[in-house]
Amino acid sequence: MGLTSRRNFLGTLALTGAAIGVSGASANPGKLNISTVKKDTDVACLYHCDFGDPQRFGQLLTNISNHLSVYEFDPFKVKIVIVAHGAGIKFFLNDLADTPWEKDGVQDDLYKRFVGLTKFGVEAYLCEITYSRNKIELAKTRADAFLKFVPSGVATVAELQGKGYAYLKVG
Repeated sequence: MGLTSRRNFLGTLALTGAAIGVSGASANPGKLNISTVKKDTDVACLYHCDFGDPQRFGQLLTNISNHLSVYEFDPFKVKIVIVAHGAGIKFFLNDLADTPWEKDGVQDDLYKRFVGLTKFGVEAYLCEITYSRNKIELAKTRADAFLKFVPSGVATVAELQGKGYAYLKVG
């Protein structure tokens, strides 16, 4: 199997959520100092997620996988981050009890797909203002190192754009 074929195979695994060890083996999310983030690849993109619709989030994940496939799933060629605030943080929570979305149910299948994409350097930056305003404890967040807390989702969007990250929003 050639290098390109292996990368395409890995990309397919990520798209279908066939990642092994989906969660729990990593550290708790840390706080990201956005001022230290640099654009280290020629192509860098932020996907803005301020919505709670599972179908739309699924489409966002498909778009990210398609985006990565053009660069052969090579994290040295492309850097992709999801910036989530508002209802968008619900996809990264362990449970939705005592949140505005508690009737929605946790979307484990979507999170597995996201985890598959993290094998190619994808990260999610989660808005602390959303947690605070909705009285959601940060501890409700899944414990994975590729999740990072940022003080403000919208400020992070602007900061990354100022550093040369392209802006994409699904829907």
